[in-house]
Amino acid sequence: MRNKHIASLLTAGAAATLLSALTPAPAFSASSATEAKDPLRQYTQQNLRWQRCDAESPAAFQCATLKVPLDYSRPGGRKIDVAVSRLRASDPEKRRGVLLLNPGGPGGPGLSLPVDPNLSLPQEVKGRYDLIGFDPRGIGQSSPAGCGLTDDEQNDERPYKAATFAKDVAWARTVADKCQAKMGDTLRHLTTRNTARDMDVLRAVLGERKISYLGYSYGTYLGAVYTQMFPQRADRFVLDSATDPAWVWRGMFQGMAEGAEHAFTRWTEWTARRHTTYHLGATPAEVRKTFWKLVARADRDPVDSGGSSLSGADIRSELRGMFPHAQSAAERVAELKKAAESGKPAPAATTGAAPDAVAAASADDVPPDNNAASAWAVLCADSRTWPRDPEQYRRDAVRDKARYPLYGDFASNIKPCAFWKQGSEPATTVNNKADVLILQNQWDPQTPLPGAQGMHRVLHGSRMVTVAGGEGHGVYGLGGSCADKSATTYLTTGRLPAEDLTCRTPSGRK
Repeated sequence: MRNKHIASLLTAGAAATLLSALTPAPAFSASSATEAKDPLRQYTQQNLRWQRCDAESPAAFQCATLKVPLDYSRPGGRKIDVAVSRLRASDPEKRRGVLLLNPGGPGGPGLSLPVDPNLSLPQEVKGRYDLIGFDPRGIGQSSPAGCGLTDDEQNDERPYKAATFAKDVAWARTVADKCQAKMGDTLRHLTTRNTARDMDVLRAVLGERKISYLGYSYGTYLGAVYTQMFPQRADRFVLDSATDPAWVWRGMFQGMAEGAEHAFTRWTEWTARRHTTYHLGATPAEVRKTFWKLVARADRDPVDSGGSSLSGADIRSELRGMFPHAQSAAERVAELKKAAESGKPAPAATTGAAPDAVAAASADDVPPDNNAASAWAVLCADSRTWPRDPEQYRRDAVRDKARYPLYGDFASNIKPCAFWKQGSEPATTVNNKADVLILQNQWDPQTPLPGAQGMHRVLHGSRMVTVAGGEGHGVYGLGGSCADKSATTYLTTGRLPAEDLTCRTPSGRK
């Protein structure tokens, strides 16, 4: 998942047949007969104009703009742009095809991924594939969405409190109303299913019979949806840090709350063993007590952090993503505790766990609220299961705050999806035999292990590599994991592990 703080119509590859059925009957002519037979021909036959992406990037890194229909049931209607990039295979003689990359989200731009310094793919992979980046529809340089949201309206980190719940309901309604007013009918087509269709148009334009794919976090769901919609077009798919398709999308927030609780427990154990360094408690119970005492104190008297006043809820929100990175979290809690006791300001937060495995920059000219607007568009339009009654959110937030004290009330509090107009079609039911490799850290707080196991269950041809003791969000190409070898072997040879594997994270990783 990605957020600033967060950050089946097609069941086979016969796209032309389906879209013919969805397209209104045309007037009879030679050209219209061709369009009826293949309504996407105008898109799949387009020629991309590749050029150097920018002066700062390598000369070999090229960008182009793909045209796709906003509404695939009306391919003759409005067109939108999808920004794409490529870095050609370094060993043309061994080239297999294209490897599409997605950093997560929804709301995550991926145009720069082929040259992103945070993503270190093995040379064997770079030699065999053209690396293809893209900003999904509505994101970054791809006809970017914007709702005119203020900074406060973009902030979805809203803990449940009885006294402020009415304001939270008003916030959720305001976001939905502003997006509807600004983007209108566009919003209902900013869905994972349509992004998968865009990927298949791109496949055809690139002249490829199949595509391979590496997706992180939300990108695992996008990849799974593609395998469901276009099973004959999916080659080698690596889904890294996966979410359960059955959780789309409210369940994903709630799963994050459970994952955060596990990460917090592990952090108390790690920190207790280092009491002489951080002075936060000699046992996990003492560390836990110290943290919650700090939270309670900040709720009464906010802590100054670099000029910002942090309430206890702010501290819970900030630390939730840091706990998998034990040292950073311990240092932060220690400095906030010192500030609360001394009355002197703590430093501003400088680091935290990025919500996505890879952070990709988007264009400077996109709307300032593009991340939030595009994220809510997908989260709300993908699924028709969001509750419409605010009281349901209240009840769930109260329940989950008791169940998962660190983040449960944030996760289950009301969201703009309660007031969002439905997407153009129901969510995808993922259930197929695609040969897919799933990679997962055992203690990932963003996409917890049970979610990856759920993905594994519905992809019956998949194999899963679990990094025992692995912490943080993202595995492959992000710092050297014991699972990297399995992914590289699969991408370069097509061989999945003979069975599910569990490997040990290298010693010394935090």
